[in-house]
Amino acid sequence: MPIRWSALKVSEAAGMIEEYLNQAVEPLEQAMIVAREARTLNNLPQYVDQDFTQVIGKIEDCLGCTQFRPVGWFKAVVEHIRKDLPSGAVEADQISQKYGSTPVLV
Repeated sequence: MPIRWSALKVSEAAGMIEEYLNQAVEPLEQAMIVAREARTLNNLPQYVDQDFTQVIGKIEDCLGCTQFRPVGWFKAVVEHIRKDLPSGAVEADQISQKYGSTPVLV
């Protein structure tokens, strides 16, 4: 049974999401550096240190730069979107878009 939504558009959206997330990597890495430096401040209360640690942990989860999470959450979600597309659906949409579709006569 053919799908009624455009796998091509979903694939294109996943690509755009991936591009924007890739642009966010450097600022997130910079934020992580600042948070790590802030943890070294003299007389920093533990509850504030925990906040910085939480920021670092969340960024690491998103970027996947640890031994426990080699693939970041961002990349994993985009890959999951692509895996959910039916096999050959993107190619079929590309062909349909290029040559048009034939109405069903039955």
